[in-house]
Amino acid sequence: MSAPAEPQDRIELRHYAFLALLTLLNVVNFVDRQALPSFANFIKPELALSDTQWGLLTGIAFIVFYATMGLFTGALADMFHRPRLITIGLTLWSLLTAATGFATGFWSLAAARALIGVGESVLTPTAMSILSDRFPASRLGLASGLYYMGVPIGSGVSLLVAGYLAPEMGWRGCFKLLGVIGLVFAAVMLFVRETPRKKPAGAAAAAPQHSLAEISAIVGSALRSSPALLCTMGGGIAFHFILGAAVVDQLWLANERGFDRAYIAQISGWIAVAGGITGNILGGMGSDWFLRRTGLGRPTFLALLIVLFAPLAFAYRLADPAGPWFWLGMILGSVQLGMFYGPTFASVQELVPPNVRATVVGLYIMLLNVVGLGIGITGSGVMIDALRAEGAADPYTQTLVAFTALSLLALPLFWYAGRRFVRDREALYAKLGAGA
Repeated sequence: MSAPAEPQDRIELRHYAFLALLTLLNVVNFVDRQALPSFANFIKPELALSDTQWGLLTGIAFIVFYATMGLFTGALADMFHRPRLITIGLTLWSLLTAATGFATGFWSLAAARALIGVGESVLTPTAMSILSDRFPASRLGLASGLYYMGVPIGSGVSLLVAGYLAPEMGWRGCFKLLGVIGLVFAAVMLFVRETPRKKPAGAAAAAPQHSLAEISAIVGSALRSSPALLCTMGGGIAFHFILGAAVVDQLWLANERGFDRAYIAQISGWIAVAGGITGNILGGMGSDWFLRRTGLGRPTFLALLIVLFAPLAFAYRLADPAGPWFWLGMILGSVQLGMFYGPTFASVQELVPPNVRATVVGLYIMLLNVVGLGIGITGSGVMIDALRAEGAADPYTQTLVAFTALSLLALPLFWYAGRRFVRDREALYAKLGAGA
């Protein structure tokens, strides 16, 4: 049984407008989330933090609360009014972003980061659930890719803020300003109505609302019955090992590549924005096209991207910063990161029942962060300090190369997930059609 066609192939303009709003909120999300790594060369020396402490602040202090609460808020999004949940989360993380500007040391920074994680955990599971109700499956890769333009744009803007505004108003003033901007968007979300929840064409009946225990049972069944789902999630986790280690990028660029901290933040920001936007569009549209033309799953598309980009990823870390391979590696690395999000989140949503999509996205985000980023961020901080203690001349470079290699574990996982994708998706639709 092939994937059933959906009746709303023609997408109304209002759905794209709403997608633009969610993307803008995701930009705000990632500006605030990435602000700490972006301001690394300003905050770390002022507060006299070690690389291990820095790894804890940008890793465990944020990730544990962000990821575990994401699973819980994903379940809430499957049960309650989704725009109101986004409003609450946005208000909380904006207040805590502003409070970060008053931090005086490791523990006060850690407390603020932990609570920011609680607030930010609301947005993506809830937003992805809403998008799956507004866009047909044939365009879900593009919709997810456009939403996830918030990652490179937000990350890039945070670097631009660090590069242009920090020398003028200080990092503390920047955090306070970002908090106020977030509160303005929270006020806008108060006026957004809920989107009606849909069922896929061919399903026997509209899915009823479920209790938390019932949602957990459905999620467990979906995970057990779909190797493609498990391997897609595993590939995403492995891909995030290097993304976690990359929180030291600004420190690496300033300390081992010789760039001025404000200058390289500005350049990195512009590259992240331009490369990320390009990558998200190409990844969303390209994975939708690839699925239609080849019959293989979007994870196969991700596997092919890894084969294509891996040599440049290593060249970027080892090349002379004055040469073309360094800059080409930085630019195409941003493009590859952008191309990841649309295909992977579209795949996850297509492989689970619609009434638990937000919960599964929340679970996936938890695993990406706790396991993928957690290992990358915390492990890289510990490794850098250990290499420095042994007298290594380039501890940042050695660490980033090691985690780049570790992230290649994503390749076989994505490849197998792609081979299983269509079979597992058809099995899901057969169950839905039978009323299971």
